[in-house]
Parts: sequence; structure tokens; C-alpha cells
Amino acid sequence: MSELALQTVDLLRRYGKYTAVNKLNLNITPGSIFGFLGPNGAGKTTTLRMLAGLLEPSSGQVFLHGQLIQKTSTAAAIVGYMPDFFGVYDDLRVWEYLDFYARCHGIEPAKRKSTVDGLLDLVDLGEKRNAFVQHLSRGMQQRLCLAHALVHDPKILLLDEPASGLDPQARVELRELLRTLRDMGKTIILSSHILNELEDICTDFGIMARGQLLAQGSLETLRQRSRPALQIKVLDDLDRAMRLIAAQAGVLRVLEPAEATPKLIEVEFDGDEQQASQLLLNLARAELPVADFHREDDSLERLFLQLVNDHGMEERV
Repeated sequence: MSELALQTVDLLRRYGKYTAVNKLNLNITPGSIFGFLGPNGAGKTTTLRMLAGLLEPSSGQVFLHGQLIQKTSTAAAIVGYMPDFFGVYDDLRVWEYLDFYARCHGIEPAKRKSTVDGLLDLVDLGEKRNAFVQHLSRGMQQRLCLAHALVHDPKILLLDEPASGLDPQARVELRELLRTLRDMGKTIILSSHILNELEDICTDFGIMARGQLLAQGSLETLRQRSRPALQIKVLDDLDRAMRLIAAQAGVLRVLEPAEATPKLIEVEFDGDEQQASQLLLNLARAELPVADFHREDDSLERLFLQLVNDHGMEERV
């Protein structure tokens, strides 16, 4: 197990009769940026709190760099945890905030200043070192809390919805910072229900729904489990169009349009180009107006929706 940065074995957490995390088996290699994704209520935060040693599992085991974690203090030395909802202390300057946590981790006085200065440079808050914490923007507070999680130089970072509430520019800056941390040798487990936030930064993924891990691996590994799809936008007579499509060669399944796109039909399709062309021709012959007809790419969102549908978990992202 020493080759893995993090491993869980049948990790389970119950609240009375409710199972929040159900026999979770994660395998995360050192230096990964692991995207832990799923809808709200999937069990991501509960899992991260167990990995951080803040919540005791009902059963199962957690290994961090091959070490079985049985005490909170052991996890705290290896892991830096940044929760979804974080608090900052009013009337503390930025440098004082980090200095306080450096003291909590027992960092010697001679090393504290260089530690604080280095972290402020890393998260690009050097010019704000004397500003009061409560006067920082949301994005700056997010970066400060990430610096807080790094004070003791942990090998593993657990970040719960770190892009929540950030504007587009702040999200770009956060992604660049995470890449820098990976280059420094950190292993990062990053949870989100915003799938496009993860697709262009993560090296590996774990997909959860209702406490169960449905799949894990690289994007290419997940794509091997996907089925090709067509997207067809019809302007009128949706029900008749769906019936016609379902009867065509190469069509595996016709999915109900989402509320946000009521005229857009997604079709799981394993036919060839000739069959796709015939499908479009048949729609035209039936005088069903088609505004768009194209093959869908293997996006992370579509892979996620296929997996939860296959497992009978009709979740909305």
C-alpha cells in the first residue's frame, strides 16, 4: 500500500439508519489531482471529513502513504483540509492569521516568519499581508484559507468545493495555483459538483452518487465505459420525434430532454455514419423540423450522467 498516497478500504459512515458513505474503496497515487465529483448529497464532504480525521468512520480503514490512520493527530500531520464553508477571524491581519495557525502546528518562532512569507508569496497575497482578513475579497479569503491548509507542509490536500462562490477570474487563478502545488509534489483531492471545473485540471476522477463510488480512474479510462451519443434539437412535436428516433437502427436509448433544454433530445447511439444519416433523413421525411443534429463529445458531465442512469440513480448535477 506504500505506493499509494491515499487508500480507503470499505469505508463506511452511517447516521442512524441512513448510509452517507457506503463501503468506499479509493486508490489515489502520489502527485495526482483527484477530482471527487457528484451531486449535492452524494457523500463527498462526509468522505473528506473522514479522510481528514475529523469524522470517525462507522467501519473501514484509511491509509495515508501506507500508514493506517487510527488517530486524528496522525491524519492532521499528513493532511491539509480546506472545508467548503470556512471562517476567518475578524480583526486579524493576514500575516497574523497564518502566524496563529503556524503556532497551532508547533512551528518554531525562527521558522514561522519564513513560513508565513513563503505561503503569502505562493498564494499571491504578499501585498495584502497587513490587510485585515475581513476586508479581503471572497477569492482572496479562499486563497488565504488554502495557505492555512498548507502551513504545516502536508503531503495531501483535501479541498471541499474550493471554487464555490468565486468569479471566473478567481477560478482561473485557483486552477493555476493547484497546478503549482502539484508540481511541488502535493497530492490533491478536490471535490465539486461543478463538473467542468474539474475536467481540465484533474488527472484522475472518482464519481459518487448516494454514497456509492460508481467509477474511478483517468478521463480516458472513464470514456472507455461510455456509449456514443447524438444530440438532436427538434422544434415541434417532441413526442412523435422521440418515438421515431427510438425505432431507428443504431439507437440504444432515447433520454428525456432536461427542463433547461426542453427541445434537445440526447440519444445513446452505437450506429455508423450511414445509420446516423438515415436517422436525420427519416426525421426530415416525417416533416419534423430539426434545428441541430450532432454527435456529442465525451464530456465529463455526459459520462457522469450515463453512470448514474446506469445505476438507477436519477440525479441532477
